[in-house]
Amino acid sequence: MSHVRAPRVRGARTRTPASSWEDALVTGNGTTGALAHSTADLVRLTLCHERLFLPVADALPAPTTARLLPELRALLLAGRSREAAELIARSAAAEHPGYVRTRWIDPLVPAAVLSFEPGAPVPGDPLRACDFGTGVVSEELPDGTAHRAVASRADGAVAVELSRAAGLDGTLRLAPPGERPPVRVEAEATAAPGVLRLCARFPDRPAGAPPAAPTGYTVECALSASGGGVRVVGDGLELRGVERLEAVVRVTVDVPGAGPVRAPDGPPGGGASGAPVPGGAPALVSGPVPGGAPVPRAAGGPVSASAPTCGSGARGVPGPAPASGGAPAPGAAAPAPSGFDRALDRHRPLHGGLMDRFRIDLDGPPAEGASPAHLARLVDAARYTIVSSCGGLPPTLQGVWSGTYDPPWRSGYTFDGNLFSAVAALHATGTPELMTPVFDLLEGVLGDLRENARRLYGCRGVLVPAHASTTGRHQHFGPVWSLTCWTAGAAWAARLYWDHYSHTRDRDFLRERALPFLTEAALFHEDFLTADGFVPSYSPENTPADADGQACVNATMDVAAVRDLCRNLMRAHRVLGLPGGRRWAALAARTPSYRVSPGGELSEWAGPAGPLEQADRHAHRHASHLYPLWYEPDPALAAPRLRAAAAAAVRARLDWWRGEESDEMAFGLVQLGLAAARLGLAERAHAALGMLATRYWRPTLTPTHNRGALFNVDIGGGLPAVVAAVLLGSTEGRADLLPALPPAWTAGRVEGLRGRGGLLVDVLEWERGAAHARLRSVEPRSLVAAFPDGTRRRVDCDPRQAISLRFQTFLHDRSRSASKNFS
Repeated sequence: MSHVRAPRVRGARTRTPASSWEDALVTGNGTTGALAHSTADLVRLTLCHERLFLPVADALPAPTTARLLPELRALLLAGRSREAAELIARSAAAEHPGYVRTRWIDPLVPAAVLSFEPGAPVPGDPLRACDFGTGVVSEELPDGTAHRAVASRADGAVAVELSRAAGLDGTLRLAPPGERPPVRVEAEATAAPGVLRLCARFPDRPAGAPPAAPTGYTVECALSASGGGVRVVGDGLELRGVERLEAVVRVTVDVPGAGPVRAPDGPPGGGASGAPVPGGAPALVSGPVPGGAPVPRAAGGPVSASAPTCGSGARGVPGPAPASGGAPAPGAAAPAPSGFDRALDRHRPLHGGLMDRFRIDLDGPPAEGASPAHLARLVDAARYTIVSSCGGLPPTLQGVWSGTYDPPWRSGYTFDGNLFSAVAALHATGTPELMTPVFDLLEGVLGDLRENARRLYGCRGVLVPAHASTTGRHQHFGPVWSLTCWTAGAAWAARLYWDHYSHTRDRDFLRERALPFLTEAALFHEDFLTADGFVPSYSPENTPADADGQACVNATMDVAAVRDLCRNLMRAHRVLGLPGGRRWAALAARTPSYRVSPGGELSEWAGPAGPLEQADRHAHRHASHLYPLWYEPDPALAAPRLRAAAAAAVRARLDWWRGEESDEMAFGLVQLGLAAARLGLAERAHAALGMLATRYWRPTLTPTHNRGALFNVDIGGGLPAVVAAVLLGSTEGRADLLPALPPAWTAGRVEGLRGRGGLLVDVLEWERGAAHARLRSVEPRSLVAAFPDGTRRRVDCDPRQAISLRFQTFLHDRSRSASKNFS
């Protein structure tokens, strides 16, 4: 086709001042991250590590509320939601005083700040830039000081360069974060020729802390200077006339329960399916839910100037295996800097290779507040945050970065929405190996997840908490946020396991990792489901309009997630040639049917709760009842009445988002956009994308949780996922090409889309109503290609020879194939 454009710059550039760390440029190798937030009078680089969760609390076991289940069910079936939630909270507090108040998870915290203070700064705003293709962040100060940094995947460290034509004059320091932590942190900063070092330990680490809670950490900065002079002054280095300063910075976190951690010498996973991190993944902790519960402000202890000598095992602390940001053995000296550009040469093919798996170019007039070209740029920015955040662990709420001891919601792993949004595009945009840290995380805490199921409900199988960091124990709940009533987490995670197989066709992964987890998720619901359905239940963070609490009966999300789980289990048994699939068909048959509300929308609750109708409340940030449309649509929604009801639900929730009341939790728009795309509602999907593009980005092109506030990476995965969904819909054996193409996108080209069934879309391009696609597949197979006019064609694909398809685009929702049926 004739749609050809000059290569687009993939990056951000701004002179907007960095008023705080949240205005920083970001670089990350998945394990180690750095925040560049310099001002005219101070170069600042905040250093972070994916495992640096500050231990602040014991890991209490989930409360034993299984004995209360008959009473809880009776209360909920009588419409007494608040009473049921209060009973859970009261019983937990009686069991352990630690449950008297709401418990919070261990927070993700920064390790150190590497700073350079010029002797004679010049007023003005630095020019700041980030190259998404290489991961390099750069800052140019008004006095001519140039600063570059990159978190290298090849070296497992942060490479830093400072230079100035007139010479660098000032002081270089490596110091603890400059705010009061919630518990004591004993830190010691030292300087020696060629080395800055910061050692910290956590003397108040609770006796009942989980093994994944660190005992301390070390940051070591190896330096080399060209020209001028460098001398040690206290805990810093004084530079005089230095032309260029280069540094290699490594963060090592002492985690007793982590075991030897594989050096991040490339993308995590080691292949399409990936292998767990040797020694197991760290544990989890349940916690509060972003977008709803108040953010606590921790009071606590100081950072002490007195601290142990550097190295693990200081002051009698047993020497644990370190969770390092790089390859050297424990205790080994950091490598001598070999030059920033040489470090970048080693890193570029690893990071750039991940970014280059997917490319998008869009043309057309501005619509919904953003031009197609700007939206394509945001797709790059979004993918950059997530690619940079995937290491041995998946992205937290803030990816791999933190600039405070008190991050919003403690920046853990939020399983009732945020984490699934952050990783939503990894398969579709060609980086399936980056999904394996999610599986490592879950499998590392299976014991906790089983205990949750047993203690809370007396069930077999696993129960995933809503929020976690260093343990998988279900600890965060209360009379308002009744999160122990949310039981869909394992079923939702099971969908990611199935999707990983579906995109990669890795049968070893399906047999050895996916099927066991899917089975444990289903075992829980075999025991939990009753003749009344899901009791208790929970539709994340929403409350029925006629109820007095969030605890409920038969949330549509629960119904949809378990139905999806059962379908995938049956398919897994069939693929692997294993008996027993009918057992899961029987479980699916026990789930309630979907309900259409009096207003004609797919209801958020599948039925009443005794005298309560459990009426819909559309003025809410979550859209969990649209779960049956986010991945492979539930076949039940092929029925015209239910499909129309789902479309009405999208419209009702989107109408609320258009108003001024909507603000927080950007990924709620991701949920709406995915559902709209699957229904073929191009204008609705585009409206969701428009709001995502115009409300939730800083000038540095890092995403936020609220409108212009709260550093957060949820839509780093969510926005590209919606873009991918309007371009390609996929199920096992079927591909919908351009199912919800926005009319404003008059021309475009996408490379590297991937779909279920092992589908590879090498190229998808369109212009002036004509479209062209080149399809391959991971393994030889036949599939149905569905086109925007509703026609279909069966094609045979294989890994080597691409199939070329030409077809017409249509610009009206009623013409789109995805809106017709899901068969």
